[in-house]
Amino acid sequence: MELTFDQAAELLDEMAEQFPPVFFDELNGGILLEEEAKCDPMFPEGEVYFMGEYIQDGYLGNSIQLYYGSFLASARREHWDEKTWKEELYTTLAHELTHHVEHLANAHGLDDKDEEQLLQLMQEYAEGN
Repeated sequence: MELTFDQAAELLDEMAEQFPPVFFDELNGGILLEEEAKCDPMFPEGEVYFMGEYIQDGYLGNSIQLYYGSFLASARREHWDEKTWKEELYTTLAHELTHHVEHLANAHGLDDKDEEQLLQLMQEYAEGN
């Protein structure tokens, strides 16, 4: 199943409303859904995608960018149903909001966990090829 860009954007808006307002303090760049897919440059093209990222910009402020094209590519490859779309969108939004809240608290737990997971994925990929 494929959600359209507009359907994914509507779901994200509904999901964002479920989080307490404090999660959005200093998130002055908002939550943006980009049409593009964003591949991880550490892996061959199309193998691993960034679903979203937390951006800190001295001029534009703090924002969350989610990549509809990355979700769509994963959905096509893994044959997602509507429930999986919702789970993946929510999990990614919650993950990026956690980065934002940790940034405000000057904490780095999720950054450290992300780095560990990336190293594990790279090892698994190297062993599988």
